[in-house]
Amino acid sequence: MSVTPTREFYFTVQDFQLISKLIYQRAGISLNESKHELVYGRVARRLRAIGIKTFAEYLERLQRGDAAEWEAFTNSLTTNLTSFFREAHHFQALAEHLRKLDKTRPIVLWCSACSTGEEAYSMAMTAVDTFASFNNPVRIVASDIDTTVLERARIGRYSVDSVAKMPVHQVDKFFVRSKDKDDSFVQVRPDLQKMIFFRQINLLDATWPIHRQLDAIFCRNAMIYFDKPTQLAILKKFAPLLRSGGLLFAGHSENLHHAEAYFKLLTNTVYVLTAESQTVTTR
Repeated sequence: MSVTPTREFYFTVQDFQLISKLIYQRAGISLNESKHELVYGRVARRLRAIGIKTFAEYLERLQRGDAAEWEAFTNSLTTNLTSFFREAHHFQALAEHLRKLDKTRPIVLWCSACSTGEEAYSMAMTAVDTFASFNNPVRIVASDIDTTVLERARIGRYSVDSVAKMPVHQVDKFFVRSKDKDDSFVQVRPDLQKMIFFRQINLLDATWPIHRQLDAIFCRNAMIYFDKPTQLAILKKFAPLLRSGGLLFAGHSENLHHAEAYFKLLTNTVYVLTAESQTVTTR
C-alpha cells in the first residue's frame, strides 16, 4: 500500500520496511514506524540527486551493491545534532579526569560519534585549558560513520552563531575570525586541529582500528539509535579498550543498566569499568 499520491514519489510500507532492514544491517540504526515521514524525506533527496524515479528502483540499486550510493544512503539516515560543549558537566568531569592522569605518557581519548566535530574540538579545548598549553599529551581519535560530516569536522569551519554562547576570550583562543566583516564563519586554529585524528568507523564493524589503553570514550546520544542487543554488543567491545580507571561518557537520555557487567555509574551519565571488566583489561 502506498502513501498519498500527492507525493513526488510513491513510498510503500514494503519500501519503508526494506529501508529499515538495510540501515539496521549496515549501521545498527533501529527505525520504528514513527520514522516513516523522516525516512521518506531523507531518502527522497537521494532519488532526486541521482535521477531515479521510484523507491523500488533505488532499493534495487542498493541491493546490487553500489558502494558509493550505500555511503550516501547511510549518510542520509544518520542524525547529526551537536554543539560545542553540549552537556557541559561532561567536560568538567573530563578536565578533572585529565588532571589525575600520568602526564609523562600519551593520553588518548576516543570521540566515537563525532558528527561535524564540535564534540571532539570541545574535548581538545578542555585538554588545552587543563594543561594550559596546546603542547600537551592528549590525542583524540574522532570517528563517525557519516563521511559527509567527518569532512566538515576535518575542515573545522563553523558559523559564528555556533560559537556565540562561548566566552569571547575562548573563541579568540581557539578560532580564527575572518578579517572580512561579512564572513559569518570562524576557523579552528591549526594547533587545536593537530590534536585530533578523524577517521570513518562503523560501530557495527567486527573490529575497530582503535588500540587499547584509552583514557576515555565519548559515546553520547548515539546509543538511542540502536536496539538493546546492539547497544550491549558495542558496550561490550568498549570495555577492553579502556584503561583501568578510564571513563565512558554517555548521553543525557541514555543509561547502561543492561551493561552492568561491564560498566557502573560514577556520576551523571559518566561510567567506569566494573571490577570484573578491569580484570579483563589488565590481562
